Amino acid sequence: MARDQADLPEREAMEFDVVIVGAGPAGLAAAIRIKQLAAEAERDVSVVVLEKGSEVGAHIFSGAVIDPIGLNRLIPDWRERGAPLTTEVKQDKFLVLGPAGDITLPNFLMPPLMNNHGNYVGSLGSLVRWLGEQAAELGVEVYPGFAAAEVLYDENSAVVGVATGDMGVGRDGEPKDSFTRGMELRGKYTLFAEGARGSLTKTLIKAFDLAKGREPQKYGIGLKELWEVAPEQHKPGLVQHTFGWPLDSKTGGGSFLYHYGNNLVSVGFVIHLNYKNPYLSPYDEFQRFKTHPAIRDVFKGGRRIAYGARALTEGGWQSIPKLTFPGGAILGCSAGFMNVPRIKGSHNAILSGIHAADAVFAALGEERAYDTLDEYEIAVLGGDIARDLKRVRNVKPLWSRFGTYAGVAIGGIEMWIRTLLFGWSPLGTLRHGKADHETLARASNSKPIAYPKPDGVLTFDKLTNVSFSATDHEEDQPVHLELADPSIPVEVNLPKYAEPAQRYCPAGVYEIVRNDAGEARFQINAQNCVHCKTCDIKDPAQNITWVTPEGGGGPNYAEM
Repeated sequence: MARDQADLPEREAMEFDVVIVGAGPAGLAAAIRIKQLAAEAERDVSVVVLEKGSEVGAHIFSGAVIDPIGLNRLIPDWRERGAPLTTEVKQDKFLVLGPAGDITLPNFLMPPLMNNHGNYVGSLGSLVRWLGEQAAELGVEVYPGFAAAEVLYDENSAVVGVATGDMGVGRDGEPKDSFTRGMELRGKYTLFAEGARGSLTKTLIKAFDLAKGREPQKYGIGLKELWEVAPEQHKPGLVQHTFGWPLDSKTGGGSFLYHYGNNLVSVGFVIHLNYKNPYLSPYDEFQRFKTHPAIRDVFKGGRRIAYGARALTEGGWQSIPKLTFPGGAILGCSAGFMNVPRIKGSHNAILSGIHAADAVFAALGEERAYDTLDEYEIAVLGGDIARDLKRVRNVKPLWSRFGTYAGVAIGGIEMWIRTLLFGWSPLGTLRHGKADHETLARASNSKPIAYPKPDGVLTFDKLTNVSFSATDHEEDQPVHLELADPSIPVEVNLPKYAEPAQRYCPAGVYEIVRNDAGEARFQINAQNCVHCKTCDIKDPAQNITWVTPEGGGGPNYAEM
């Protein structure tokens, strides 16, 4: 039985002006901007950034084609400073895939905002590591390997900081010989930049009712492999997207294929998590996609060097929660700033960090603390982030409502109308409807999907690929995938939905195991978890809660 909190030693506390949770594009941009402003004003502002990954960038996962608008504002001379973005986009290709063939869509049909020229192909993880270096040079304290596990409140329910998780706790919840109590990091303002479906952000949205009056947040799962391809297959600066096969027209999603660097190709697949068929496996759809005649030749003579998966926000403008609360704010993909048709969010994440920093610095200059940063929300909802998201706000609901072919066509036409009519559209703002966990059909009404066996050359099984994510967790620690009711997977989800967790998880975390008598048991292989958060989103009973494991655990993405 786990020891009561009252029996544990008191946590040590550290005081800062600003505490930032998450060393991603948004969190580091906020930290850098605050320090830039402080230097200009010759003021001392203490800033700390907590990162649950073992190092800055370890948990960063993206395509990535990067729009430099945010970076240009944050560090205008980033090129001269050696930022690891050197491959400019040279060619855009859009393909519609069928079972055996493909159609190339002419670029002139695509709305102007879909043009990637002027953007860069690269590793967002590498860029974030570089941003971490810039932050450290400015005096930001960056603590990788420290997972923020608890929000701290004062007597007035204002956020006053966070506490990191205890280290050295056994699976039974009891402290081991290596036990170390977590620390409290307290700040006048606390900024949450945890990425999509942030665990603490989720609790804040509930505690302050920040989603009131908004559409439910929508999500996708993105799966990606990084390949080193044969030189003759490499086309630096090529950005290719597809939709269609292997998905049916009612299931939203598509692929990306980005060429950059030294014979590197990022290949990935995104599936919208409002899919209906409980037998669908996003991971296996990704593997099957690579076998298409228009795709497979890219990988001849190449080798896969990394794998990962991550949920991404797709709700857009309609689903942005209230961004502020007493004592802090929500930044980046935690708030849902991704542009769905462009599959881009890092530029808006950086912009949100800049806006948050401006608001925090102004508040500190007025000797304020623990209040609501209304200036931040005003800047986001009236600036470039809003303009970027408003003009594509109906793409996702149209896709969901009319399916891939009709939905994408109508969405494209609407984007053209908004372009030509300065943002106006006769459709107004469409609603998303159901949350993603509410969309599964019963297994009895669904068709099982037979996926081909991996060949080990082009396609791979889950566990083999997980080994290419460098995922590592201390095995003797509490399971960080918590079940509200342990009976639900076998007694409810299995008969109703054939227990979809064993398929939607891209890392083989969840299994239905049967004994000799045929009795089913739900098994959680938490050590495999790549922190994608899909289970927290898609579980139809909302019975699974993802909480932070020990700091430093999880994937260690190289160049992802």
